[in-house]
Amino acid sequence: MIRAPAPAKINLSLVVGPLRPDGKHEVATVLQRVDFGDRISLRPAGTLRVDGFAADTLVRAALERLAARAGARPGWRVGIDKRVPVAAGLGGGSSDAATALRLANRTLPRPLPPAELEALAAGLGADVPFFLRSGPQLGTGDGSTLEALDLPQDFWVVLVLPAGERKDSTAAVYGCFDERGGAEGFAHRRRQLADALAACRSARELAALPANDLLSSPLARLLRELGAFRADVSGAGPTVYGLFAHERHARAAARALRGAGRTWVTVPAWYG
Repeated sequence: MIRAPAPAKINLSLVVGPLRPDGKHEVATVLQRVDFGDRISLRPAGTLRVDGFAADTLVRAALERLAARAGARPGWRVGIDKRVPVAAGLGGGSSDAATALRLANRTLPRPLPPAELEALAAGLGADVPFFLRSGPQLGTGDGSTLEALDLPQDFWVVLVLPAGERKDSTAAVYGCFDERGGAEGFAHRRRQLADALAACRSARELAALPANDLLSSPLARLLRELGAFRADVSGAGPTVYGLFAHERHARAAARALRGAGRTWVTVPAWYG
């Protein structure tokens, strides 16, 4: 039996452009792993079985594709210890799939090389390849083209999942973006992102990154009032994050917002 964490992610910036010919949107996003997430266990078995999360489809699909690519039988038993809320904008399913891929690949007689494993992961979802990498990454194209970023990691993160908020599907969120003409000015916002990343030397300078193009939340304003130097929605929501310079301020903010929803206090994570 081998085990590994499957950490969540936040989008420190999400700049969204027009639809591409493949039906996906052009994006430029800063992906940051955090030290909060699920745990995956895996061992070789006679058949493929995934336990612990009845709604899983992505881990199973990932391992079936890995076996097909490697010319092997899909024979693993996987356990998912689920902590990341489903459909929260934190990439929990993508992280589970990537972690299961990484563990299962290690059990193969001839493991796939990293580039081939990432290509397989990209077919499962734009966020999945990110979870095979270490450190923060800039995702471009549909989000799966990755470039390592040297960003400050000395901050605390408060996550808030709003109570009673029903998330629209990711497709619906992007549909609303298209309806309001959100892609206009994409090239300018992307240049702003590039300039902010080039100038970023300290954690507080992450505040200069462009905001999430898809969604905003009044909870982000509350987090800033409670001391966050940056606060925004992660991905297609609904989770909101705040970045804090000091642990005591982060924990005080989390306590203050418990009535608004579920809260967690965590820190950046370099790798799963």
